[in-house]
Amino acid sequence: MMLTIACRELKTLFLSPLAWVLLAVVQIIQAYLFLTLVEAFNGVQSSLANMSDSPGLADLVVTPLFYNTAVILLLIIPLLTMRMICEERRNKTLALLLSAPISNVHIIGGKFLAVLGLLSLTILLASLMSLSLTIGATLDFGKFFANILALSLLAAAFTAIGLWLSCVASQPTVAAISTFGCLLLLWMLDWSNSFRDQSSSTLHYLSISRHFQTLQSGLMSTVDISYFVLFIITFLTLSVRRLEQDRLQK
Repeated sequence: MMLTIACRELKTLFLSPLAWVLLAVVQIIQAYLFLTLVEAFNGVQSSLANMSDSPGLADLVVTPLFYNTAVILLLIIPLLTMRMICEERRNKTLALLLSAPISNVHIIGGKFLAVLGLLSLTILLASLMSLSLTIGATLDFGKFFANILALSLLAAAFTAIGLWLSCVASQPTVAAISTFGCLLLLWMLDWSNSFRDQSSSTLHYLSISRHFQTLQSGLMSTVDISYFVLFIITFLTLSVRRLEQDRLQK
């Protein structure tokens, strides 16, 4: 049932011009960033050859590409998740959905998987661009797969909080703005520590960008992976609880 809902939502997303426009814009931006990074690497390649422990393609091209893609996802995910529940509530179809013989877990899980299915195309595009480097150079596949894992977990975390705010907000616009504000706050939460001698361990742990960058570097820490898993489960659970309140009210 969850996959059925996911396929239905994914089909609805692709029937709207919003998904196609976002994918086209993201592809253009990713292509421009990728070519810029490759050109910059070619410019410093001769000087890197004289260094004993010089960074490679994974450090100078792949990691920045996935980092920039993460910033792009921070901007587009609020637009994708804002309608998931808000639109159902505004169109008076949420009551019909809640009256169907399906659980709230199936509803939230299906919508969650639908957004991830669309975002997987963006992650796939960044991966294919990185793999194209193997035609004329050597790529560190360890860091390559670490970047894929980091971006996938980040996209799932962004989607989870966006879906929850779509359940809470009464209007899609409010949900989008709230989601963007929360994601931006989590992204820059630890920036203040850069201007102080002592860093806050609490802010360091809550900062989603810190965990993302650690995984990007290839350090497979259980702390970082557990952070994303708990983050996703927490906000999906909150979304299910919010739907339970709507079901009781109906």
